[in-house]
Amino acid sequence: MIERKDSEIDIGLGREQLVIQRKYDAAGALNDLMIALWFLIGSIFFLDDNLMRTGTWLFVIGSAQFLLKPLIKLIGLIHMRRFTEPQNPSDS
Repeated sequence: MIERKDSEIDIGLGREQLVIQRKYDAAGALNDLMIALWFLIGSIFFLDDNLMRTGTWLFVIGSAQFLLKPLIKLIGLIHMRRFTEPQNPSDS
């Protein structure tokens, strides 16, 4: 099935596309959940002077995970591109 959206064309690839897309969506959602947990726990730790250093490290971990968000998206797009590019038999 082909859908036209503005200047983009979306070609449905069937079950394989859905399975791959769901895996990367799940990885992104899990990453977002972990970021939220690190920042929530880090914020709570900042309420106690003795836990402030650990809270700071949780913020650093959460911030580093923000780097994973675009990486997960990029890897998913590259993975899906393999299905949409025509195979060149002379490359084998």
